[in-house]
Amino acid sequence: MKKITTKAVLIFIIFIQVGVLFSQEEKKSDVQLNVGVDLTNRFIWRGMNLGGNTPSIQPFLSVSAKNFEAGVWSAYSVGGNFNQEFDLFASYTFGKNMFSIVFTDYFSASETVSNKYFNYKSESTGHIFEGMLQFNGTEKFPVTAVAALFFYGADAESLNNDPASSEFNTRTGIQYSNYFEIGYNAQIKKIAVNPFIGFTLTNPESTDSTIGFIGETGFYGNKAGIVNLGITAIKEIKINETFSVPLSTSVIINPQAENVFFVVGLSF
Repeated sequence: MKKITTKAVLIFIIFIQVGVLFSQEEKKSDVQLNVGVDLTNRFIWRGMNLGGNTPSIQPFLSVSAKNFEAGVWSAYSVGGNFNQEFDLFASYTFGKNMFSIVFTDYFSASETVSNKYFNYKSESTGHIFEGMLQFNGTEKFPVTAVAALFFYGADAESLNNDPASSEFNTRTGIQYSNYFEIGYNAQIKKIAVNPFIGFTLTNPESTDSTIGFIGETGFYGNKAGIVNLGITAIKEIKINETFSVPLSTSVIINPQAENVFFVVGLSF
C-alpha cells in the first residue's frame, strides 16, 4: 500500500471541514451548493482544442456564500487517451456584481502515466496557477471583459529540446502567458447571442518584441495576436413546465493557429 502523503491528508481534512460547514449553514439563504454538468462535442478553451476529436463531459461542484464561490471543474474526453482536466477555483464578486476576481489551479491529468498531483515544485509541477480579473457588464452596458495571467507552474514549453543546439533555452522560469477577451451580451428574441474576441500579448519579460523567450512559446502562441474569435448562441430547450435545458452553439476561429471549430453543448 502506498504511503499516504501529508498533503493528501490535509486536502481530505479541508473537504471534510467544508462539508461540515455547509451542513451547519445550509439553512441560511446566502449559502448554496451548486452542481451541474456540461456535455459538448469538443473541449475547446480560449481557441484551443484540449480534448482531441471526442465529446467531452464537464462536471462542476461548488459552494457559494454571498460574493464568494469555490469549487471544482473538470473535463473528461469520452474516447482516446487525451489529457483529462481537473481544476480548482475560487472567486470573489464585487461592485454590484460588475467585477470578479478569480483564482484557478489548472491541472491536466493523463490516464496512462503517474500524474503526481501533489507535486507543486515550480520546475516540475503539472499545475498552472492563474489570476483573472473579469468585468461582467451591466444591463445598460452589456460588454464583458477578461484579463488573465499565468503566474506559476507549467507555463513555459521548450520548442527546442536538444541541449546541443545553439538555440536551446535553459531558462526554468514561466512565460507569464496572458489572455484578454472582450465580449458582448445580446438578446435576439429568446436567444442569447454573445460575440467575442480573445487575444494574447507578448511576454512582458521578453527581450524580443515579437516573440517570447527564444526557444520557448507562450501557452496561447509564440507571438501577440488574436487566438479566440467567434460567436455563441444559447437557447433554452423546454422539457416540461418546470424544467428546461440550455442548448449552446459556438463558431470559434483561432486566426493565429489557423484553426476553426463548431461546438455544441447541453447544460444540466
